[in-house]
Amino acid sequence: MIRLFQKLWEDFKEYFILVILLVISLVLISFNQNPGVRKVRAVAFGTFAAISSIVSDLINTAGLKNENEELRMTNAELMLQVNRLREYGILNEELKRLLEIKDTANFPLAPASIVSKALNRSQSVVIINAGSEQGIRPGMPVINDKGIIGIINSVSGDYSIVRTLKNMDLKLTVKDERSRVDGVMKWNGTDLVIVNVPKTYDIEPGDRIVVSELSSIMSLPLPVGVVKELSKIETGIFNEVKVQPYVDFSRVENVFVIKVVQSRRKNDLELNFFNTR
Repeated sequence: MIRLFQKLWEDFKEYFILVILLVISLVLISFNQNPGVRKVRAVAFGTFAAISSIVSDLINTAGLKNENEELRMTNAELMLQVNRLREYGILNEELKRLLEIKDTANFPLAPASIVSKALNRSQSVVIINAGSEQGIRPGMPVINDKGIIGIINSVSGDYSIVRTLKNMDLKLTVKDERSRVDGVMKWNGTDLVIVNVPKTYDIEPGDRIVVSELSSIMSLPLPVGVVKELSKIETGIFNEVKVQPYVDFSRVENVFVIKVVQSRRKNDLELNFFNTR
């Protein structure tokens, strides 16, 4: 141990002496009451205080910057988690409504999710992740908890293309649930309309529209929407009935396919001919 101290003294004795002399000088300055020394002491202490304040501010600023970055990162992570929980909540509600349909349905249903959408003014279609390997065939209706979405148009092994109601190539025979009036509904690029409805027919705004049993595409009374308004045609004897669909096509994500294909023997004779070619 003594040798270690001797070695340290030999290597750093100049620094030790300098520190000792500085300490002695500071002690002497602090006890010296000479006016000149007191002035130097005041300037020295003031300078030291100013420098200490600046250094402290720099350290605090750097610490606050790092803390703010950590808080921003924490807020971003919490935002992502909250959004994910909200998404899970919405999905949970939708899936619970779909399960209620499956529990009460007496026909086979195949669950699927929409993986792609092509919604435009004339040819709106969606792609679902269920195909021929899940028993899906062209002509099967696609629904959710609100009502009918469309019809399976073509299938592959694991995917299917669905023509939605907002597709000009899909015409559907529907019925006013209250008055039992039948008509052909189609998409005109802006609205779902029931065309060529005689003005004497009993159809009023707010009436519920369902798929008619006369339809060759499907005979299930699936909900379609409600009558929004009657467009009066000045000339002729027909009205055009606008229908507000139950389904919000821009928001739907999870669906069921009804695994029933309606016979199309009379397609050539019916007004709602469905072309699957």
